[in-house]
Amino acid sequence: MNDKNWSKLWLDYDKKLSNEQSEDSFSVAFDGFSEDHRIIKSAKNELTEVFSKLFKGGYTTEIENAGKSVCIKKTDEIKNEGYRISADDSKLTIEASDENGVLYGAFHVIKSLLRGTGFADIKADEVPSNPLRMMNHWDNMDGSIERGYSGRSFFFENDNFYINDRTRDYARMMASIGINGIVINNVNVKNAASYLITERYFDKVSELSELFADYGIKLYLSLNFASPIELGGLEVCDPLDENVISWWDKKFKEVYENVPLLGGFLVKADSEGRPGPFTYGRNQADGANMLAKAIAPYNGIIIWRCFVYNCTQDWRDYKTDRARAGYDYFKGLDGEFLDNVILQIKNGPMDFQIREPVSPLLGGLTKTNQMLEVQIAQEYTGHQIDLCYLMPMFKEVLDFHTHCKSEGDTVADVVSGRALNNKNAGMAAVINTGDDANWTGNYLAAANLYGFGRLAYNTELSSEDIAREWIQLSFDLSKENEEKLVSMLLRSREIYEKYTSPLGIGWMVTPHEHYGPSVDGYEYSRWGTYHRADHLGLGVDRTDKGTGYAQQYYPENADMYNDSDTCPEELLLFFHHIAYDRKLKDGRTLIQYIYDSHFEGEAQAEELYENWKSMEKEIPSEVFALVCHRFEMQIANAKEWRDQVNSYFYRKSGIPDEKGRDIF
Repeated sequence: MNDKNWSKLWLDYDKKLSNEQSEDSFSVAFDGFSEDHRIIKSAKNELTEVFSKLFKGGYTTEIENAGKSVCIKKTDEIKNEGYRISADDSKLTIEASDENGVLYGAFHVIKSLLRGTGFADIKADEVPSNPLRMMNHWDNMDGSIERGYSGRSFFFENDNFYINDRTRDYARMMASIGINGIVINNVNVKNAASYLITERYFDKVSELSELFADYGIKLYLSLNFASPIELGGLEVCDPLDENVISWWDKKFKEVYENVPLLGGFLVKADSEGRPGPFTYGRNQADGANMLAKAIAPYNGIIIWRCFVYNCTQDWRDYKTDRARAGYDYFKGLDGEFLDNVILQIKNGPMDFQIREPVSPLLGGLTKTNQMLEVQIAQEYTGHQIDLCYLMPMFKEVLDFHTHCKSEGDTVADVVSGRALNNKNAGMAAVINTGDDANWTGNYLAAANLYGFGRLAYNTELSSEDIAREWIQLSFDLSKENEEKLVSMLLRSREIYEKYTSPLGIGWMVTPHEHYGPSVDGYEYSRWGTYHRADHLGLGVDRTDKGTGYAQQYYPENADMYNDSDTCPEELLLFFHHIAYDRKLKDGRTLIQYIYDSHFEGEAQAEELYENWKSMEKEIPSEVFALVCHRFEMQIANAKEWRDQVNSYFYRKSGIPDEKGRDIF
C-alpha cells in the first residue's frame, strides 16, 4: 500500500497557523455532552490541536484562568446536526442538540480561524439542508478506481483492505465539510468486493465503520444483487424467489452481527449488463423492497440507483431514447417502495454530461424517497486534467423548479425532504479522490471535493462563496490573486463547455475513456451516432413529435422544452434537431456558433493558464508546477476538440466559417 506523505488539504493547521501564536492559554469545557463520547472526543481533539498552535499558554482545565475558553453546550432547540456559535474576546460557545452538530460547529470555528477570522468575530447559526450527505467511491478491491483520475484506492490493494493514518485523515476531511455517509466500493461490484459481506472482511469493515463513527459518518457498501448466486450457490437471484429471500435474511443477520454500525447498501441493478429484477421479469420495486425488508430489523437503508437502461437498444430507431429510461422504469412505481428505500437519481437523465436538463424523476416522483446523485470525479468534464469547477452546475440543478408543487418545488426542496416530508433523502457525489499525495490529482480539483460537501450541508451557499472559502483555506494569496482564482473557477465550466459540446448536445467523446473528442464516438455508436447530425442540422428531437422525452416533465417545463423558441438555448440541441442556418438569439447561425464557441473556448483555456502563471510567486512551487502541467494538457485537449468538432461539422454542413479561419 502506498505509504508516501499526503496533503492535509484544507485542514493543514501547521501551514496556516505557524506564525500566529498569542500568549493566551485555552480551555475546552462541556455542558450536557459526555467528554467520553467518540464524536465529542474527535471535536475536542481538533479544537485542541488548533488552539495549541494559536495559544502559547497551552491547554488548562482551570476555565476561569484561561485566556480563551470554548464551551460546548447541549441545546435541544437546535435541529439535528445543526449548531449555533457565539463569541466575545475571551469565550466562544458552540451549541448543538447532538454530537454531529458539535463536530460540525468545531470545524466551523477551526475553518474560520484558518481563514483569518478573529476569535470574537466567529458567529454562526447553521442547520443542514439535507439529512444524508454522501460520498460514493468507485474503488475496486484490486486497488484500481473506475473513472479514477487521482491514483489508486487508499482503501484497497490486491484484494486487501487497509486502514491507516491516511484513512483517519480522510474521515476528518469529510466530517469537516459535513459528510455523514460514505460508500467505499464500486457500484459495479465484482470479484473480491462481493466478499465484503462475508467473514473474510468483516473485521476490517467493522474497524472502518468504527473509525468513521468517530467522525459522525455512517459506512455503506455497494452490494452485488447477484450475491445469492455468486456467494450462496443458488441458481437465481430472483427477488420473489423464497430461497433468495431467505438467503438475504440470513446474510443481513450475519452482516449486522459482525458490523452493527453499518448504514446500509448502495445497489446498481439492470444497467450496463448488471443483473437485476428485470432478469426475472420483475420490476425495480420488487428488487429494492426485497432487500429493504431483510435489512429493516437493523435500521438499514437500501439506496437504489435509478441508472437503469437497456444498452442493447437499436439507436438507429429515432424513437429510441436512453434519456427516457429512468422515468419510464420508475414513475409507474411511485409509492410502491418501502420507507427504508431511497432512489438515487442522477442530476440529468443521461450520464454526467457537461450540460443536461434536470432529470424529470426529481419531483416527478411524489410518494418515494429520493436523493440527488452528482459526480465530482470528472468523467465527462475533463478527468481532473481540465479545470472544471462544478458547483455552478450543481446550483443550477438544485435551484431548478420541478413544478411538483405550487411552491417549495425546487430540486433542493425535493431532495432535502422538505417537499415530500420525508427524512430519507439527501445528496450523493461520485468522489474524485485517490492515493495521489494531493488526493485529487489536479490540486485545483479539490475545490469540487470541498465544494460538494459544503453545498450538500447548505444548499443556499453560492458557488462563489464556496470557491472563496476553499481558496482561503488552501492558499495564502493577495486579494488580487484570490479574486483572480475565484474568477478562474467560476468561469471554468462555461469554458470547458464551449470547446467540447455546447448547447446541450453532450457526448462526442472517446468511448470508454471519456476524455478527448470523438464526434461519432458515443458508447453504442454501432447503433448510430448519438447527436444525430446530418447534412442539414443536428440535435435530438425529444419533443412530442420526436422521442417524447420532453413530455415527462410537468406541463410548465414540458411546454417550455417542447418549443424550440422557448427552450433554453443552452439545452437547444438536447431537445431539438436544429438546422445549421437557423439563427440563434445573438444573431449567429447554429453552425457559426459551433465554430465560434470552440475557438473561444480554446482561447479562454489559454487565458486560464496565463492567469495561473501570473500567480507563481504566491503558490507553493510543487503545486504550481503540477497545475501548470495540467493546464498544458488542457490546452492540448481544447485544441483537439476545437479542430475535430469544427472540421466534422464543416464537412457535414458544407458551410464555411464566416470569419475565414482554418477549420479543416
